[in-house]
Amino acid sequence: MTTPNPSNSTRPFELGLYTFVDGGTNPLTGSKKSPTEVMQNLMETIELADQTGLDVFAIGEHHRKEYLVSAPAVVLGAAAARTKNIRLSTAVTVLSSDDPVRVFQSFSTVDLLSNGRAEIMAGRGSFIESFPLFGYDLNDYDGLFDEKLRLLRQLSESERITWSGKFRAPLDDLGVYPRPVQGKLPIWVAVGGTPESAVRAASMGLPMALAIIGGMPERFAPFFNLYRDAAKEYGFDPTQIPLSVNSHGFIADDSQQAADDYYPIQTYNMNKIGRERGWSPATREQLEKQRFLRGSDFVGTPDEIIEKILFQHEIFNHQRFLLYMGNNAIEHKKMMRAIELFGTKVAPAVRKEIARRNA
Repeated sequence: MTTPNPSNSTRPFELGLYTFVDGGTNPLTGSKKSPTEVMQNLMETIELADQTGLDVFAIGEHHRKEYLVSAPAVVLGAAAARTKNIRLSTAVTVLSSDDPVRVFQSFSTVDLLSNGRAEIMAGRGSFIESFPLFGYDLNDYDGLFDEKLRLLRQLSESERITWSGKFRAPLDDLGVYPRPVQGKLPIWVAVGGTPESAVRAASMGLPMALAIIGGMPERFAPFFNLYRDAAKEYGFDPTQIPLSVNSHGFIADDSQQAADDYYPIQTYNMNKIGRERGWSPATREQLEKQRFLRGSDFVGTPDEIIEKILFQHEIFNHQRFLLYMGNNAIEHKKMMRAIELFGTKVAPAVRKEIARRNA
């Protein structure tokens, strides 16, 4: 079985945004936004991303106090009614602790509301709160994801399904409804940097979204090579499967202003997570090195972001780039300006150059 056309050489390069919808507390000043204000701001950012011509907007699923979205499909359903063209995805759906049947039904519904613009980006999740919340054993961390991803793929392929596995009740020639407008829901697999995850995505012929949030880009090239080689081994044509890079950053008219808006808050947040995971604390100066050409962060002016996306495209030959600019502690009008610059300055220049390269 092969993935349908178009081939990657004729596929337009896609650019988009993703966010985890944090609660908007500024850790440096203590200022807070109400949850309703954050949600209203979120809707405005999605609308602007659509109006400026960006291709994708993705929302993460979390079950922690500092984040507001535990049910991305609900938010994406609201966004579907307020947008016209942008594709609506997740970043990620924590599939391991959810029911694939219910996930499929929810996103098929979003697909109907959006007239065929829904996607799922499935992942194991970088946080573990959902496992005890929904009664799953962390010892089954990998097995849960593998089984449920295979079931979700089968649900997208077939209207009626017969299936049995270890972690949920079997399905005996049952229909799963509603069906999406697109026929098959696009399912991407989010990969954080383990070779086994890249091979798993390739073995199912599913597009891979690789998170690059630290380190030099060259060190991630083997993941793309591994994916393409594995796809061939499993009978899929890698020239027809899109691949994505997902990274962090922020855009402003002035490069130093972008860094000043982004890095103080980012440093605090990274160190907060680092304390939970036993990482050594980082300084702003250490993190800020990532914003230069061979680092992982996309922080700067539109011209700097364009140069960096195109630099990485030479390394990875990927078909999509998603940027996390979702820190709600940043002033909303600055976030809206960043999205405007991304959609009107960065995206057209990147698309034009990559189309030239592909031609």
